[in-house]
Amino acid sequence: QVQLVESGGGLVQPGGSLRLSCAFSESISSFGVLGWYRQAPGNQRDLVSTITGNGVTNYADSVKGRFTISRDNAKNTVYLQMNSLKPEDTAVYYCHAKRNIMNYWGQGTQVTVSS
Repeated sequence: QVQLVESGGGLVQPGGSLRLSCAFSESISSFGVLGWYRQAPGNQRDLVSTITGNGVTNYADSVKGRFTISRDNAKNTVYLQMNSLKPEDTAVYYCHAKRNIMNYWGQGTQVTVSS
């Protein structure tokens, strides 16, 4: 059973930064697109960013220029660097991976942006 474990969430003031990490229990090279999603209370889970095995990235319009996704194949870890955080970025952030027809999710990490 593949495990994805997120970390790095917390409380930060507007304008601050956080870096989320998602550690995989096996090689991330065996997966296709890796990504981050987020879900605020009462909302659906929305795509934040994705990265392919070749390093091609994609971002939601709301985070372009502020968030950066990256991957470290040697550490089997995916990162999300979040800068210039806004209160509307408050949500539970989930790591996601897909392999063949299977979808894998982490347990989520809470990010709260508030003064």
